[in-house]
Amino acid sequence: MEEVNHGNKNGSKSEEEDSNEVDFDTFLSSAGEFGRYQWLLFFSTFPFYIFGGFTYFGQMFMTEAAPNHWCWIPELANLTVEERRNIAIPTDSNDRFGYSHCQAYVANWSEVLSTGQKPNSSWPVATCVNGWEFNTSEIPYPTISSEMGWVCDRSSYQATAQSFFFVGSIVGGFIVGWIADRFGRLPAATCANMIACVAGIGSTFSRNFIEFTVCRFFVGMGYDNCMMMTYLLALEYVAPKYRTLMANLPFALFFTLGLTILPWISLACGHWKAIGLATSVPLALSLLAPFIMPESPRWLLSKGRVEDTIDKVLSVGRINKKPIPSKMVEKFRLSATKKADNTGSASVLQLLKSSVLRKMFICICLVYMCLMIIFDVSARSVGQLQFDFFLSFTLVSLTELPSLLIVSFVLDYAGRKWMMIGVCLVCCMFSLFTPFLADGLISVLCAMVVRFTINIACNATMQWSAEVLPTPVRGSGSAIIHICGYVATVISPFIAYLQVVAYYLPLTICACVAILAILLALNLPETAKQDLPQTFEDTENMIKSQPFWDFPRRKKENKESSYVNRSFELD
Repeated sequence: MEEVNHGNKNGSKSEEEDSNEVDFDTFLSSAGEFGRYQWLLFFSTFPFYIFGGFTYFGQMFMTEAAPNHWCWIPELANLTVEERRNIAIPTDSNDRFGYSHCQAYVANWSEVLSTGQKPNSSWPVATCVNGWEFNTSEIPYPTISSEMGWVCDRSSYQATAQSFFFVGSIVGGFIVGWIADRFGRLPAATCANMIACVAGIGSTFSRNFIEFTVCRFFVGMGYDNCMMMTYLLALEYVAPKYRTLMANLPFALFFTLGLTILPWISLACGHWKAIGLATSVPLALSLLAPFIMPESPRWLLSKGRVEDTIDKVLSVGRINKKPIPSKMVEKFRLSATKKADNTGSASVLQLLKSSVLRKMFICICLVYMCLMIIFDVSARSVGQLQFDFFLSFTLVSLTELPSLLIVSFVLDYAGRKWMMIGVCLVCCMFSLFTPFLADGLISVLCAMVVRFTINIACNATMQWSAEVLPTPVRGSGSAIIHICGYVATVISPFIAYLQVVAYYLPLTICACVAILAILLALNLPETAKQDLPQTFEDTENMIKSQPFWDFPRRKKENKESSYVNRSFELD
């Protein structure tokens, strides 16, 4: 009996040692799942989300030309706007404004004025040779398009410049994503912001289309990663229970604020060059990031820097006033060192070696491409709603707040997959309705629904894509997913431009793309209420263990970290 009891005692001790194995999530949770430290990190991301909004949409306010424009006739300068237009501009019954924007009558204007002749449809017409006049009640300041005449036969210049912006985002995504996984999240965030800062300032000195396009290419290199790197960093500092909150509340509060104030900053600046400076110079504040924000402990751990990881988590515990028992630290050090010794250098190419991971990665890339096409086209269609451009942009942008609040507090219950599918169906329907409804406020309200739903889909998928990737390639993998979004947005300005062919085409195409996104999303795993995968094997196991029709399941409150803390304290 003594031997049996002795054996049971040894066995229970062995089991207790196994149960006291400390993984990173438990170690981090023991320092406080969402305390003072996480709140400080939350607010420190504020400028980066503002910068992201400025970088993306600032170009719209620099380049947007009033759709209501006509040829400038110098000889008629002393007449009123209405008189000049009525005398010199041919009527056009097919145009919504009722007159031509790109042609004027050819006449001896001195003789016309002296004799009081009336316009005659038999007069010859010609394209504008002296530039254009623009309705200043729509865009009340000079934009680069109005100054350089990017209308009529050069109306595609805006879309082309924006496309090169996204081509730059493709290049920058590879470079900044590599920096993120090689040198850390903070160097990548600082690098992205400084590229956008310098190139944005350079844009204001552009003297022609080529110079402006080249500068916007480099601004694009910094776009998205200027905020996404800090997004990933903040996401990696919280326990799974609060991950959705940390992922979406900063977007809801800070990104929305940036978008809603941007139109009024532009109006206050009063010139496209001033807008370029106002939205570019603040990005230089990112140089302070390494002195204010911490590096990602998950990234440090993936690089085998176990002691640095422990130091970061101990700092979290000190600020959250949750000291971590020394025996727990030692247990984590031993297990983490052992894992680090068995981990080689990771590459995103490893995702493509497994058929399961390859299918998942390709699907999430394609889903994000579809959503970014809809998001970008809906944003660029605001100017076609025949409503105040600045107020329309503000109203549509305000949908970011409620949509992201819904994502923050509902996503874990609805699930990434089914929430994304549901809102895409609504987006599809209203994308079909909007162009066929009356112009003005009604069309703006429908456009708000489209933007509201696509905001939810984009932000749910943004978090979803980070959660399906293992830690060693979360930075570079997320960058590639976003690069795919940039590839899609290279063509989205031209989809928006199709309104000159048929006013209903852009949003009809968006409806079709939404259906495609739904079909692709059905192939992805649900990640709600699950730990972030640390290894490629973790991701593959997560995918294989889920049925096709999977819904978020209720999980018991995780009290493991507090239990482990007490067990180490009592040991």
